[in-house]
Amino acid sequence: MSTTLNENLLLAIPLAPLAGSLIAGLFGKAVGRAGAHSVTILGVAISFILSAIVFFQVMDGASFNATVYDWMQIGQTKFEIGFLVDSLTAMMMCVVTFVSLMVHIYTIGYMADDDGYQRFFSYIALFTFSMLMLVMSNNFLQLFFGWEAVGLVSYLLIGFYFTRESAIYANMKAFIVNRIGDFGFLLGIGLLFAFAGSMNYGDVFAKRTELAALSFPGTDWGLLTVACICLFIGAMGKSAQFPLHVWLPDSMEGPTPISALIHAATMVTAGIFMVARMSPLFELSDTALSFVMVIGAITALFMGFLGIVQNDIKRVVAYSTLSQLGYMTVALGASAYSVAIFHLMTHAFFKALLFLGAGSVIIGMHHDQDIRNMGGLRKYMPITWITSLVGSLALIGTPFFSGFYSKDSIIDAVKLSHLPGSGFAYFAVVASVFVTALYSFRMYFLVFHGKERFRDPKHPESPMGIEAAAHAHDGHGHDAHGHGHGHDDHAHEPHETPWVVWLPLVLLAIPSVVIGAIGVAPMLFGDFFQHGVAFDKVIFIGENHPALHEMAEEFQGWASMGLHSVSGLPVWLALAGVVVAWFLYLVRPDLPAVVKRAFGPIYTLLDNKYYMDKINEVVFARGAVAIGRGLWKEGDVVVIDGIVNGSARFIGWFAGVIRFLQSGYIYHYAFAMIIGMLGLLTLFVTLGGK
Repeated sequence: MSTTLNENLLLAIPLAPLAGSLIAGLFGKAVGRAGAHSVTILGVAISFILSAIVFFQVMDGASFNATVYDWMQIGQTKFEIGFLVDSLTAMMMCVVTFVSLMVHIYTIGYMADDDGYQRFFSYIALFTFSMLMLVMSNNFLQLFFGWEAVGLVSYLLIGFYFTRESAIYANMKAFIVNRIGDFGFLLGIGLLFAFAGSMNYGDVFAKRTELAALSFPGTDWGLLTVACICLFIGAMGKSAQFPLHVWLPDSMEGPTPISALIHAATMVTAGIFMVARMSPLFELSDTALSFVMVIGAITALFMGFLGIVQNDIKRVVAYSTLSQLGYMTVALGASAYSVAIFHLMTHAFFKALLFLGAGSVIIGMHHDQDIRNMGGLRKYMPITWITSLVGSLALIGTPFFSGFYSKDSIIDAVKLSHLPGSGFAYFAVVASVFVTALYSFRMYFLVFHGKERFRDPKHPESPMGIEAAAHAHDGHGHDAHGHGHGHDDHAHEPHETPWVVWLPLVLLAIPSVVIGAIGVAPMLFGDFFQHGVAFDKVIFIGENHPALHEMAEEFQGWASMGLHSVSGLPVWLALAGVVVAWFLYLVRPDLPAVVKRAFGPIYTLLDNKYYMDKINEVVFARGAVAIGRGLWKEGDVVVIDGIVNGSARFIGWFAGVIRFLQSGYIYHYAFAMIIGMLGLLTLFVTLGGK
C-alpha cells in the first residue's frame, strides 16, 4: 500500500463536522430540529469512520506530513495549513470523533425540549472541527488556530443559557483564565519561531539540540527551558492545572453534553496532547519537566480533595477530571509521554461515560442535580446504574478495567523517576488513589443506593431546597418543581431515560472495560508510537529518563499485570476508599455530619475551594482594575489628553495672535513682511558670522 495518506481523505475528516455545523447554524430554521441533528451527526459519523480508516492505514505504515494550503509568505517565512498524521494523531482523531459522536446522539434526548436545539448542535459540531484541526496540525500556526477555536466555542457552549447570570459569569471566567494561559503559550511559540526560524514542527525539532545550547537573551536561563515552560503555561490553562484550574468547575453551567465533550476527550486534553507532541523539546529540559511534574501532582491531589465536599453531581465529576488531568501531567513530567497519552485515551471513555451518566440521572430526577436529594435510583434507572458503576470502577483503577492499566502505569513511572519533585509527585498520585475512590463511591452510593430521598423534602442546603423554602415562606407550601407532600409525588418518580440517552452510555461502557487491556502492551511497551512520522521516537520513551525501560522488563501481559496488582498499594488504597464511602454513606449516614463538625475549618477551606476564587478576585482582578484605572487617569487623561489638549490650546493661542495681522489693510501686511525680512537677515548674519 501507499506510504502516504490521501490528502482529500484527511481534509474530509475536519470538514465534515464543519459542514454539519454551518448547515445547522445558518439554516437551522429551514432544516428544523430533525435536520439539524441529522446533518451534524452524519458529519461527525463520517469523520469517525474516516478516522478509523486512517488509524488502520497508519498502523500498516502509512503517514502524512505536508502542507495542504499556503496562507501567506513574508520573506522566507511561510504561514501554512498542514496535516501531520502519525499514530499519536490517528489515535486522538478516533477518540475525539467517537466521543463526539456519542455526545451528538445523546444530545437528541437531553436537549429535546430546549429552544436552542439547532444552535447547540451547530456549536458541538464546530467544537469537533476545532479539536480535529488542533490535533492534526503540523505547525504552530494551525495549532494556535485550533487552540483558540476550541476556547472560543467552549465560551459559547458554557454560556449557552446566556440569559442566566451564572452562565455569563462562568463563560467569561473560562475565557479570561484561558487567555492568561494562552499568553504564555503565544510567548513560547514566539520564542521557538524567533530562534528556529520556522513554525513547522519538524523544522523546530531538527534544531532542538542547537536551541538547547542557547540561553535566553540577557539571562543564564536555557532558551529551551523558558520556551517549554511558556508552552506548558498554555497547557495549564487549557488542561486546567493549578492555579489556572478555576474555570473548569464553573463550566458546569453549560448543558451536560458539553461537560462530557469539553472535559472528557477534547478541550481539556489539548494541553496534554500538546506537551506530548512537543516531547522532543521538553525532553531536553529537566527543569521544565520537573515544573510540569510538580504542577500535575498538586492538581491531582488537591483538586481530588475538593471532590469530597461537592454535592452537585456534575461538579463531583468535574473535580475528578481535574485530578485525572493532574495524573496525565505528572506522567508527562516523568518523561512517560506514552503513559500520559494512554491515560488520556482510557480517561476519555470512562469520563465521558460518567458525565453522560450524570446527565441521565439529572433527566431521571427532573433536573435536580444535588446528590443529597437522590438515593435508591438503581431500581428505577438500571441501565444508567450499571454503566455508571462501570465508569466509577474504571475511574478508581479497579484491576482489569481500563483506568487500572493507565493509572497504575503512571504511578510506576513516577516511582522510577529521579527528577527533582518526583518524591512529592509519587506521594500525591498514590494518595489520590484513596481520595478518588472516596469521592467517586460517595457519589455512587448517594445516588444509586440507600434511602430513596427523592420523596422527602429537598435538602435545605440544596438549590431546590432553598427554592422550596422561599416558596413556603411565600405561603405556597410546595417547592418550585412540585415535589411537595401531596398527591403528585408519583408523577415525579425517577425513570430510565430514552434509548438515545442510554445507548451512548452502553457504547462508552464497553471501551471503559476493555480498551486498557487491549492497549497497554502496544502503547506502553510496543512500537505503537513509532508508526508514521516519529520524531526521534521520543514520544515512545524519554531519552534521558527511561522509566518505561525498567517497567517493560517486569511487564508480562495485561492479565498478569491485573493479577499482580493485588500485591501493590494502589489497589488496596482504592478498596479502602470504597469501604470508607460505603460505611459513611450507607452504614452510618449520620457520621459525615459529625466529621464535618469535627473538621470544621478544613471543611470550610475545601468548601471555599482554597479561596482561589477570592484570591483571584481580590488580588488579580482588583489589581488589574487598579492598573487599568491608573493607566486611564495618569496615562490617558494626564499624558495623552494633556498633550492633545495642550497642543490644541497652543494652536488656539497662536491663531489668536496671528489673526491681528489678518486685518485686510495693506500697510499691516507690508509691516509684517518687513519685520519678517529683518528677522531672516538677522539670522543669516548671525550664522554667517559664526
